[in-house]
Amino acid sequence: MRNLLVVLVLAVLSGCATVNKMESGDQTVGERMTLHLEGAWNHVAVPGQGPAQTWTMEGLPVDTLLIYSGLKDGEALHRPGFGGQKSFNFRASMQPDEIVGLYEGMLTLDGSQFQLTKLEPATFGGVKGFRFEYTLTRKVDGVALSGFGYSAVSKGELFALVYQAPRLTFFSRHKDRVEQIARSARVKA
Repeated sequence: MRNLLVVLVLAVLSGCATVNKMESGDQTVGERMTLHLEGAWNHVAVPGQGPAQTWTMEGLPVDTLLIYSGLKDGEALHRPGFGGQKSFNFRASMQPDEIVGLYEGMLTLDGSQFQLTKLEPATFGGVKGFRFEYTLTRKVDGVALSGFGYSAVSKGELFALVYQAPRLTFFSRHKDRVEQIARSARVKA
């Protein structure tokens, strides 16, 4: 994740990235998912970034909301081979704990420490799925992050939101807003 953050920050600073304001109201993400926002978010787009959209309220690397809309069977959760590292590929037959393992693998590519604290069934996008919570200690600076995510598989495709921010300073500031976004998600059949 550190490598991803470094690339994103450098890309933003060098002008390769674009930042678009996602306004309040319904937002279509991908071909099959709609989210309702109450308050604006910043969508950071970096060429070749990968399948997830990256949104932030406070700026990278303070808080990150990753949005996956229709990741297909066999596709990687992040840009394959990113930083010369291993890819974590989604399979439509995966169980919730295996999908969480993909997120864990991606978030710990740099040696950060991940701990799953909760995994439970939940509806996401109108589809039977799951919700999970975790803590992450970033290797690069030792900052303790709290995070949670919602995931569901529909027609063999992965739909998900994964949010994280520093535990003691920013996490609680936007947690309820992200929960509202997750509740509003709709996946087209």
